[in-house]
Amino acid sequence: MMGRLRDKLAWHRRARRQLQCEPLCTMCLSEGRIVAASVADHIEPHQNDPIKFWTGRLQSLCAHCHESRNSRSVAASTTPSDPMACPPTRGIRSIGISRA
Repeated sequence: MMGRLRDKLAWHRRARRQLQCEPLCTMCLSEGRIVAASVADHIEPHQNDPIKFWTGRLQSLCAHCHESRNSRSVAASTTPSDPMACPPTRGIRSIGISRA
């Protein structure tokens, strides 16, 4: 069971897709800050359940928010993305960024 959780190539593809779809930190955006995301984070802990790991909803976070979220073990109140498709652009425009 843990072997599937350790499939690094598949996880890296999924994490990269998440960060491409949502390039900004979800928690920072909720506070009005524009910060690039660097971590694809499971919204709900998967607790080594392969189904939750591979199909659980993700959010994009900056390293600071990811570390603080994990140290507090408190779920953030964010709008999660669909794990299989990119969400709407949420106001990201070619000339700048606005919160829609």
